[in-house]
Amino acid sequence: MSTQRIICDLNDIEDGSARGFEFGEGDLAQEIVLVRQGMAVYAYKNSCPHTGVSMNWQPDQFLDSAGQYIQCSVHGALFRIEDGYCVRGPCAGNTLTMIPTSLQGNKIVCEIA
Repeated sequence: MSTQRIICDLNDIEDGSARGFEFGEGDLAQEIVLVRQGMAVYAYKNSCPHTGVSMNWQPDQFLDSAGQYIQCSVHGALFRIEDGYCVRGPCAGNTLTMIPTSLQGNKIVCEIA
């Protein structure tokens, strides 16, 4: 069963950047990454499909140097922002786990399992 959860305000994430968020504790802990492109926001589980490691190499550092792809901190795999599809790296052809996201006014809302 999933629950809608307000994550943050749209203005809390700069256009063209990403931020990580954590929810829950212990076995129920979840990490997600939000990427903003204009008025569009994309959300994914913060887990590389290759080994399950967190994608960021430092807090909120999820994008490659050009800001065009989500980049795995361990393997350098590159994922398209709009659909999480891996275009390069050891998990090429796989995808990040997308989390349904919407804007309600200026609030970013995600469907958290």
